[in-house]
Amino acid sequence: MKILVTGATGYVGGRLIPKLLQLGFDVRILARNPDRIQNRSWYSQVEIFTGDVLDKDSLDGLFTDIDVAFYLIHSLSQGKNFNQSDMQAAQNFVEVAESEKLKKIIYLGGLGEVSDNLSMHLLSRQQTGEILRNSEVDVTEFRSGVIVGSGSLSFEIIRNLTERLPIMICPKWVYTKTQPISIENVLEYLIHSVSTDMPKNAIFEIGGEDVLSYGDMIKKYALIRGLRRLLIPVPVLTPKLSSYWIHWTTPVSAKITRPLVEGLKNESIVHDLEVQKYFPQISLINYDDAVKLALSNLNDQDVETSWSDSLSSSNGQDGSIESISLLNDDVVDYNEISGMVHDKKIITIEKSSLDIFTFLSSLGGETGWLYGNFLWKIRGYIDLLFGGVGLRRGRRDPLVLNQGDALDFWRIEKVIENKLIRLKAEMKVPGKAWLQYEIVENENNCKLTQTAFFAPKGLFGLIYWYSLFPVHIFIFRGMIKAIRNRILKQY
Repeated sequence: MKILVTGATGYVGGRLIPKLLQLGFDVRILARNPDRIQNRSWYSQVEIFTGDVLDKDSLDGLFTDIDVAFYLIHSLSQGKNFNQSDMQAAQNFVEVAESEKLKKIIYLGGLGEVSDNLSMHLLSRQQTGEILRNSEVDVTEFRSGVIVGSGSLSFEIIRNLTERLPIMICPKWVYTKTQPISIENVLEYLIHSVSTDMPKNAIFEIGGEDVLSYGDMIKKYALIRGLRRLLIPVPVLTPKLSSYWIHWTTPVSAKITRPLVEGLKNESIVHDLEVQKYFPQISLINYDDAVKLALSNLNDQDVETSWSDSLSSSNGQDGSIESISLLNDDVVDYNEISGMVHDKKIITIEKSSLDIFTFLSSLGGETGWLYGNFLWKIRGYIDLLFGGVGLRRGRRDPLVLNQGDALDFWRIEKVIENKLIRLKAEMKVPGKAWLQYEIVENENNCKLTQTAFFAPKGLFGLIYWYSLFPVHIFIFRGMIKAIRNRILKQY
């Protein structure tokens, strides 16, 4: 059986694909920009079709030899016009599917009781399902509540709010009831639906074991993490104000959070239990276990996908959305890192990538860090005072960097010859920190990008970063200039 997966760069799609491959399915993916998935472990195992659901002509031939198509596309990052993009995308998709005789579409939508008070976000999800069903193609629609998993949008909002704020001023939506579901259960439903016999155009409501308010979810998360958190609900926070509040306290932008917050006024609870009749083999994971599983994956840096991996179709324009963690990607862009703050510097050097990489490989140890060395030494002494490793470890080899080696108070996390060096800090800091050098070679020169990443832990982590921000500007700007000057002088 050959399966098409749309939304391959998204949170759910990126997790669904490897599971389908493991089960022996042939998989074709629709990608507007295939370059964005080159580093995925399954990249070489799938057939890639380049196209955009907002460009109908680009979809010709998409469904050739396809038995089942997963529709996992949502245009939430488009801002206030996201619903229009959703409608157009669904209409284009289903018209081409009809013309090319596709038999079945599986669609993941959102829970929410239909009413005049339904938010635009949830209404758009349901209207998308309606457009798909108003065709000759059989459609199976799953309506899900909050998805809990490492990297999921809702979970990341709850995680960041709880981790960072000991006291939370909350709008009244903290009392709204929902039925959170583990990403593992969502994937099970999607996969089993490929081969399960069910009525034409079936709609299934799916949720986990627990019915909780958003406040309950925050409190349970805090309890699991051993944190004490106080929630103070107030009636004055409008959706707009709430979105800005989340924007400043989590990695999620206001453009994305506003339609989500507007949807939090609507309960998302399973009322129709028909799904149990057709999928009795699925054992639901409770909220506590779903959170523990998500946290375990985060701690192990085993996060397959993140909500921010996706860029909704936007007429060929990429959005700028922050993501969840560095993970093990070859090259990391700060725009694809969730929950982090950063300092990024770019400089052009009239030398080869080999020359630049060779010099960068000598940093630290006896060579030092070229600029503000006395400040690095002070930081090392402070680290020692607080029980850290300081600068005393030096480096194993004065010229060669090996992945996994210690380098002063860094650990060499990733090395790609003539392209990338990434160091992970092992000093005592309220969070996690990385320093990354990326080299891009052009015809007559190279672009060197130096980025310091910091994932703050709690409110103190944020205070730590921003209190040192003037020092960071001084050091990191001086470092990259000193690197350029030394390379030009030495090679």
